[in-house]
Amino acid sequence: QVQLVESGGGSVQSGGSLKLSCVASGADFSTNTMAWSRQVPGKARELVASMSSSGTIDYGPSAKGRFTISRDHAMNAVYLQMNSLNVEDTATYYCSGNKYARAFWGQGTQVIVSS
Repeated sequence: QVQLVESGGGSVQSGGSLKLSCVASGADFSTNTMAWSRQVPGKARELVASMSSSGTIDYGPSAKGRFTISRDHAMNAVYLQMNSLNVEDTATYYCSGNKYARAFWGQGTQVIVSS
């Protein structure tokens, strides 16, 4: 079956950096858009960044200038480099990939930023 597995979350101090990774299996996402979203308990999930198969990138307002999305089609993976983290970035981060007219989601990786 199709699976997306995130890794790289953890605890970091404000101003620090983390790089999240997401590897997909069970389907080839190299011709599809993949994305990162995040969610805080009690709030709606918000898009952080997306990247199409051709390299078109969209960033959510919270990510612009601080986060960088990238992909490795050979690895069927998507990455999120997060710099200048602040406490408002604390959330569970999810990767997703669009395939077969639906979105597949990973289980999430938690990021905690302390002041």
